[in-house]
Amino acid sequence: MAVVGFVAMVFSVVALVHYYLWRRLVRATTIPGRTRRVLTWVLVGMGLLVPVTLIGSRTDWGHFLAWPGFFWLAVMFYLFVFLVILEIPRALALLAVRRSERRAVTGPAAQRSGARVAAPVTAASAGTGTQAGSEAEDGNGEGNGDRQRNLAQDAGQDSPRPGAGARDGAPTAIGRRLFIARTAAAVAGAGALVTVGSGIRTALGDPVIERVGVTLPRLDPRLSGLRFAVVSDIHLGPLTGIRHTERIVRMINELEADVVAVVGDLVDGTVAELGSMARPLADLESRYGAYFVTGNHEYYTANGPGEWIEELRGLGIRPLQNERVEIGHAGAVLDLAGVNDIAGGTVDAGPDFERALGGRDRSRSTVLLAHQPIQARDAAGYGVDLQLSGHTHGGQMVPFNLVVPVQQPVVAGLGEVDGTRVYVTRGAGFWGPPVRVGAPPEITLLELRA
Repeated sequence: MAVVGFVAMVFSVVALVHYYLWRRLVRATTIPGRTRRVLTWVLVGMGLLVPVTLIGSRTDWGHFLAWPGFFWLAVMFYLFVFLVILEIPRALALLAVRRSERRAVTGPAAQRSGARVAAPVTAASAGTGTQAGSEAEDGNGEGNGDRQRNLAQDAGQDSPRPGAGARDGAPTAIGRRLFIARTAAAVAGAGALVTVGSGIRTALGDPVIERVGVTLPRLDPRLSGLRFAVVSDIHLGPLTGIRHTERIVRMINELEADVVAVVGDLVDGTVAELGSMARPLADLESRYGAYFVTGNHEYYTANGPGEWIEELRGLGIRPLQNERVEIGHAGAVLDLAGVNDIAGGTVDAGPDFERALGGRDRSRSTVLLAHQPIQARDAAGYGVDLQLSGHTHGGQMVPFNLVVPVQQPVVAGLGEVDGTRVYVTRGAGFWGPPVRVGAPPEITLLELRA
């Protein structure tokens, strides 16, 4: 039921956003007629493409929809953002137009006498588009008036000046309101396309190598300098290929880390669909091995996470399913633990902190792999020194980074939760739109310090 509710909420939001886009990009910029009808149906089609893509991209038949569907999803989002930002200057411009109209219908003689002069409503004035008095208007500049005024102002424009229209009342010049609406639409469209284009380049480019030193007060000095290569949210799927995996493996190997930690959300599909893309992971190199914990997306695959856990074992990566191992280094020992993702609770395979961390020697430092930063609230009760997480993508597309803190205590980088240090990597891939804005992909080289 929770999944159904979430899907219903997403589709409702998409529908409302498309209605808003129609109001600002179609209704406000056109007059009733064929152009408006065509653009309306185009926008309806793009709106239907979004849910079809979200469902179809996770199936064999819908992979071809991934690029156009997710590209439009990103453009849709940034059109919405830019148009909302433009609401204030748009409203100020319309206010200036209304004030100008009031001055235009008040002649000099009327101003001296204190009386308002209203232009007579005649057949001639209706035919030429003469404004018949001051009429009430809504936020789009729409009001009541003669046939031409209805036609022009339904597109968000004011009535043309006398002599600007033909005898049948059709305006021949763009009114000021129509000009404002089209300018806002053009600015929003250009801004959205530039932002999405730049975001695609960032998302498909090389991940940034973040080098981070973390001081742990209880760390045995002999473990100082132990290095972890941390990667998360690779998201192998219909928009990635084997080169995506090969690049990540090459960049990790160049770091010459002691431990490789793959912190969930590796895949968005089954082994049958994506197994070939994962095979380069067998070439990962590190002194003490590579380890993996599940993310929420592993539980969204058709066959569940079990087949991927076995596949990764075959590739030489050890899954940590609510368990821990000892990392011996320079004569000292570090506990490395891993817990399942919260989403595993839907299939009775959720995180078990007692099993992973209970009964250990608390004089030894512990590093925990847990996909979601919020899991640190449970880990802190077990005296975990450092938790390595992903999940947030650093927000992936601004301004989502401002929304993530509602759910997660750390969005990206190093933070602290109830005394436990938490490092959250932005992830090396992307989910949904192949777009990253303000949150470039990341591979982290994290060094422990006493």
